[in-house]
Amino acid sequence: MSEALKIQKAKFGTLPVFLTAISTILGAIMFLRFGFAVGSVGFMGTLLIVFVGHMVTIPTAMALAEIATNQKVEGGGEYFIISRSFGLNIGAAIGITLYLSQAVSVAFYIIAFAEAFESIKPWVLAEFGYELYDNRLFSIPALVLMIWLMISKGANLGMKALYVVVSILIISLIFFFLGSTPYSEVFDNSRLFESLSEENGFFYVFAIIFPAFTGMTAGVGLSGDLKDPKKSIPLGTLTATIVGMVVYVFIAYKLASSASPEALVSDQLIMSKIAIWGPIIPIGLAAATLSSALGSFMVAPRTLQAIGKDKVFPNRYVNYWVGKGTKTNEPRNATIITSFIAILFVLMGDVNAVAEIITMFFMVTYGSLCLISFLQHFAADPSYRPSFKSKWYLSLFGAIICIYLMFKINTVYAVTALFVMVLLYLYITYKRDNQKGMAKIFQGVIYQFSRSVQVFLQKSEKESSEEYWRPAILCLSKDSFKRYGALEVMKWISYRYGFGTYIHFEQGYLSRKSRAKSQKNLRKLIDVASSSKSNLFIETIVSPSSTGAIAQAIQQPGISGQPNNTMLFEFKKGEREWLAEIIENYSIFKVVEYDLCILASSDKGFGYKKNIHIWIRREDYENANLMILLSYIILGHPDWNKGEIKIFATFPEKDLKEEQDHLTELTSSGRLPISSHNIKVLPIELGVNRKDIINEISSDADLTLIGFHGSMMKSENSIELFEGYDRIGNILFVNTLTSKYIK
Repeated sequence: MSEALKIQKAKFGTLPVFLTAISTILGAIMFLRFGFAVGSVGFMGTLLIVFVGHMVTIPTAMALAEIATNQKVEGGGEYFIISRSFGLNIGAAIGITLYLSQAVSVAFYIIAFAEAFESIKPWVLAEFGYELYDNRLFSIPALVLMIWLMISKGANLGMKALYVVVSILIISLIFFFLGSTPYSEVFDNSRLFESLSEENGFFYVFAIIFPAFTGMTAGVGLSGDLKDPKKSIPLGTLTATIVGMVVYVFIAYKLASSASPEALVSDQLIMSKIAIWGPIIPIGLAAATLSSALGSFMVAPRTLQAIGKDKVFPNRYVNYWVGKGTKTNEPRNATIITSFIAILFVLMGDVNAVAEIITMFFMVTYGSLCLISFLQHFAADPSYRPSFKSKWYLSLFGAIICIYLMFKINTVYAVTALFVMVLLYLYITYKRDNQKGMAKIFQGVIYQFSRSVQVFLQKSEKESSEEYWRPAILCLSKDSFKRYGALEVMKWISYRYGFGTYIHFEQGYLSRKSRAKSQKNLRKLIDVASSSKSNLFIETIVSPSSTGAIAQAIQQPGISGQPNNTMLFEFKKGEREWLAEIIENYSIFKVVEYDLCILASSDKGFGYKKNIHIWIRREDYENANLMILLSYIILGHPDWNKGEIKIFATFPEKDLKEEQDHLTELTSSGRLPISSHNIKVLPIELGVNRKDIINEISSDADLTLIGFHGSMMKSENSIELFEGYDRIGNILFVNTLTSKYIK
């Protein structure tokens, strides 16, 4: 058993992460294309390319280090991090494209390796009379040898070879920096700041050079083989990124000061003309491309192996075969698949077009890593506690710049890359619809944003309740599943202008059973609210008494960050029990100074939602503004898009002239927010009941608003105040305890 554990124990430290990353950063493009960049856009333009490129890579390296120090990073590297942070749906979609780009990168570096033999072609032609016109004579044998070594020896041999090629790479750079040319002896440093005629545009050159900076995540693919990933990944990745950036700055200066722009553009092996011993550059190129190819060959199969272990592919036998490893967890089967892909692209001989879309996929990967870090910062998930922390603004900037550069480099490829990943995401979601990791992150972000807004609003200076009133309504209902009238009114009021909290009241003692029942009802009400597209916040209360439930509900904090100011109840016409309990607890609303609305539901419902009738009288002038405000707010909902408001005022016939003059004064001064022409004044003849007039005129109204005064609630016959309206539909009785002044 102990021997088995020793065999499976991870064996790599920080150095392999650094070497894998730095050998990929200082790779083929540095030898073959960096001179072209300096000759095309000049020294300052090249520095700008290096700067912009690292505006992507440094935030990504920091985000990667942060995410890696939060969780155990297992085999699969970047794929493991993304899939465990975003969920398998998105992680697998990005992971598959990431794997393809890594696999094709093997072919890309092998083809670049064959370029190192350009310098011996004239010698072979002169000595043997044979012209080597096809670089596949070198690339295919090299790839076959590498495949054999990786399948038979695995990552151990890869790391040993990596030490050798990195040593050659360092020696070649030293020889390059020690070299000199006649051009450098007469070079004037002021020419470094000259702007060259850009025959090749900045972003065209950037697209060619940027893959040189993308190697900083190469070492993460060894995560499953590291002794301490939480230490090795941040340290190795960040060190390689910074060292690579510094080296590229010095290389740019050396090239600009050692050769003319024309020579830099025309000779892809110009570094060999500058080095003190020219042949070291092709040797270094061969070493760099081999090390990059080795790095990609070690990373790509591990990404594919992790995807197979997550059972992403539709066939379980494929998942098992791909995810299977040797006794030391070497991804032999995944390596075989990677080998076939690499051979295919090497036989094509030219992957320039493919290289651009590889860049797109890498950009999406880096953008995803930065986005994860940014969202996790605001989600404040207790399980997200990285020992290394990046800055949220760096991660956000990295994500934005990735998307921007994708479209600046090649819009067609950018759209293609995103389209392919969207298709993969939709397919994987269809097959694995229970993976919602991304939703959890966004849910955490929304929670934190909501909390911050509410705290800010609570601390901010409160608005005048008279001049800037808006409804923040609590509704407490026992009959949520019998009648939806209260839910409808709350939906209309909270559609745009108001805020609504709907509370379902379960009468009884709090127990495990009653708690489970209330949670079940809560989910049902949330579904009802969602299907009706309402903006309500739904809650449930379990209490043994109505008074306790009302007192508990009325102390609920406002969901807007501002305190609640209105209470809504609902009862069915003809049923007195719940109405009596509301009236009995009226004193509670006076204590907290809540406006009170009581909805009397009828069998007519809300009809066609076209006519709202408001009835006012002298005793209701304080209620009138609230009734008018609520009516306008309700009309703002699409359900009432063809509705209109009609206002009726009733007075004794003997006081009619005096009351008309008083109404005119109220409307002209703005205390009633309407024109006097929109109020129809009706006289009440002696012996005629006001309820009879309302029943007659509002019999066809879809909603009728009637005010009532608090003093009426103290009488023994207070229940009768809400009865006697049998001929009209739903009625909203309104009582305000604070004046509303409407500008």
